[in-house]
Amino acid sequence: MPKRVAVVIETSGSTGTPKRVMLATNALLAAAAASAVALGGAGQWLLALPVHYIAGVQVLVRSIAAETTPLVLPPGHFDPQDFRRLAETMTEPLRYTALVPVQLARLLDAADDPALLAVLRRFTAILVGGQIIQPGLIARAAELDVRVVRTYGSSETAGGCVYNGVPIGDTLVRVVDGQLELSGSVLAEGYLNDEARSTDRFALEHGVRWYRTGDLGEVDPQSGRVTVLGRADNVIISGGEKVSLDAVERIVRAYPGFEQAVVVGADDETWGQVPVVVVAGGAIDGGLAASVMAVLGRAARPARVVRVPEIVLLASGKPDRRALAAAALASTMGAWHKELGRSGPNNND
Repeated sequence: MPKRVAVVIETSGSTGTPKRVMLATNALLAAAAASAVALGGAGQWLLALPVHYIAGVQVLVRSIAAETTPLVLPPGHFDPQDFRRLAETMTEPLRYTALVPVQLARLLDAADDPALLAVLRRFTAILVGGQIIQPGLIARAAELDVRVVRTYGSSETAGGCVYNGVPIGDTLVRVVDGQLELSGSVLAEGYLNDEARSTDRFALEHGVRWYRTGDLGEVDPQSGRVTVLGRADNVIISGGEKVSLDAVERIVRAYPGFEQAVVVGADDETWGQVPVVVVAGGAIDGGLAASVMAVLGRAARPARVVRVPEIVLLASGKPDRRALAAAALASTMGAWHKELGRSGPNNND
């Protein structure tokens, strides 16, 4: 391990094998400094995420850099009232926290409590990242005058390095073969004891080091605004056509009752693979498949809806896609799913 490495972060492994990311002190501090500038100043942080994930580590690093004392929410079930009581004890004029979307959703669901809403409005910014955030969630926060900052980044970039689509600090973003690549002071040293993967993901070009994110995305040529479209490896081949499960999921989550649904791929004898919607509860899916097909084409039409008691989450708050894919596979052997009448990419219905 290089001597300058300060921490090693193990990635969540939500879709693949976990990796151990090596981060130097300089990268962590560069990320903290860029965040403070982008947010309008250093302040006090409330830690509501595990410290073995980069978002949790960065709350501590930002607090050290700001010379403020962070408040720490006890681990376990995220309770909006516990969050409120802790946030009410914050003392600095600038106040921040970092959340994953499911935590923000729970806070907004409970915001009919005036005391909780007042606390949420008191935050200078609530950073939300870790996964794609549904526009409806951001709109709900805006309606309540809760200031949310959408972040994009990863352990390999010492946390969020793009805020609301805009790169912060000295971060540069480009698109190569449809995938986002990032450069700047925040980049990790590589992966611990995995030189092959480090070489594959971190490339030196004309003296500039770039990180290949594995995310599909776009950069507006005029404004430089970054749009993340989904994981490049979260794609299936259905009837000979590529289908982005992330793109299907964005449409599915716009339906009432499907806000937390997850779309996974499942093997199919006829089409090779098909999208499957996994949802908790009994939401009505009338018109769901047709809506997806209208936007993304027939190959993207979900084959069925699988209903589970709950959406299993990783400690980071991300859906455990491997566990949910296993549930989708198991459902094909039982009777607790609903077929959506998918006749395939070439049907005419």
